[in-house]
Amino acid sequence: MNNRLFQRILSTNAGWAPLTLRIVVGIIFIAHGAQKLFGIWGGGGLEGTGQFFASIGLTPGYLMALLAGVAEFFGGLALLVGLLVRPAAAVLAVTMLVAVFAVHVEHGFFMSNNGYEYSLALFAASVTLLFSGAGRLSVDATLATRSS
Repeated sequence: MNNRLFQRILSTNAGWAPLTLRIVVGIIFIAHGAQKLFGIWGGGGLEGTGQFFASIGLTPGYLMALLAGVAEFFGGLALLVGLLVRPAAAVLAVTMLVAVFAVHVEHGFFMSNNGYEYSLALFAASVTLLFSGAGRLSVDATLATRSS
């Protein structure tokens, strides 16, 4: 990979601010991805999530569940450790936009009615990390320092 592109992906001047956001949002995404992939914590697993996705028009349901689960689980893991945060955040932002418009928008804003407020908040957090980068205390910051 072009060293300059790699440096831009990893670089961050955000200091300590993204750390809390990365940890909390990373854990949330890991948990939601695990529900989709493994069926734990009340999730439907790939079969159940795939059937739900197909029922709302996200077809093929199993593949869409796999893609969403992988994006959330591994994207959340990337945020948690601070590795390739910008690409992970971009994938997670797109995943949340799909969740907003394909699943939640018809139910209105509030989460109590299965609305889009929660997915919108996760979208905003992902976009924030996309722009800020991982910040200090991240694998990205360590790699950026070593490659410069």
